[in-house]
Amino acid sequence: LIRTVHAGNRYVDPELAADAIAAGDSPLTAREAEVLECAADGAPVSEIARRASLSPGTVRNYLSSAAAKLGAENRHTAVRLARSKGWV
Repeated sequence: LIRTVHAGNRYVDPELAADAIAAGDSPLTAREAEVLECAADGAPVSEIARRASLSPGTVRNYLSSAAAKLGAENRHTAVRLARSKGWV
């Protein structure tokens, strides 16, 4: 491994590569993923809005959109699903 990298070649861990391929492309926009990440600790919408520099209504829209794309019934489930796929 060290010799491979030292020689200027790249090394990709096979397990990480398999996980990345299995996860597929994220259906989330960058902003939806960002808002979900802000919501991961259970923060209220007002706090998420402050962290993301968005209005509370915009945060609710992003959370709803992300949950719908992931087939989640709420933002907490959406965060859990997105994390399990490596999307946030």
